[in-house]
Amino acid sequence: MIRVSIDNELSYNVQQPSDFVFNIQAAKNQYQLIIEETLAFDPPLPFEQFTDPVLENRFVRLRANPGPLKVSYRATVGLNYMVSDPAVIQESPIAMLPMEAIPFIFPSRYCQSDLLMRMAQREFGGLAPGYSRVEAICRWIREHIQYQIGSSNPNTSAADVLVQRAGVCRDFAHLAIAFCRALNIPARFIAAYANFPDPPPDFHAVFEAFLGGRWYLFDPTELAPRNQVTRIGTGRDATDVAFATIFGTAQMTQMSPNVRVLEQSVEDVAVAIATA
Repeated sequence: MIRVSIDNELSYNVQQPSDFVFNIQAAKNQYQLIIEETLAFDPPLPFEQFTDPVLENRFVRLRANPGPLKVSYRATVGLNYMVSDPAVIQESPIAMLPMEAIPFIFPSRYCQSDLLMRMAQREFGGLAPGYSRVEAICRWIREHIQYQIGSSNPNTSAADVLVQRAGVCRDFAHLAIAFCRALNIPARFIAAYANFPDPPPDFHAVFEAFLGGRWYLFDPTELAPRNQVTRIGTGRDATDVAFATIFGTAQMTQMSPNVRVLEQSVEDVAVAIATA
């Protein structure tokens, strides 16, 4: 197990009474153990919490009055992510998919798989189905799409990225998801914390594909080892997992989601190399 430390601070200047919905807490699931965590607001404010019973997203809602607002989330999380032999991990026919995976084969706002179906078939349709085909999709994106900060905006979709040939982690994940769905592979967006020195500290975006009866994590950017990625939220695309949704008028003045790896065994290093 790898232990990571998360120290995330968000600061806002609230202009009028506003409602906030935050999704910044590490998810609790079989791959992540929350060893300790704190969530605080300055000024102190009452808040409500809700955890999605299916996707395990943890939402916090509060109302803030005009003035500065600081949100602090700190946690120590144990990560236990491993992949079995990729060579034996196969794709599942639609008829064999669990019903909860079905929503993730349809096009969504930022992942227009219906528009990319012809290209997906041309580039990847002839490859052997399974884990290796999803890896090939990620490799194609790294080779053909430039990682460039500032090249996209919150409205950029997978189809836009394909035209612009540039994007950031969010865009890489959206394009990979769209290609997977165009090949009838369920895929979903993962908002996460990750430890990477370049670019500067930021939230990270990766994705999961449903293969061999379970979900497997992939990172088309290869910015961080997959076994050091801490899941925050899961959804069809970025629409479902915004770290903050504001109903009112407020301006973000600071964002610093810092992540440190606290300890890593020899076995963990071997897994990191194998899954990179």
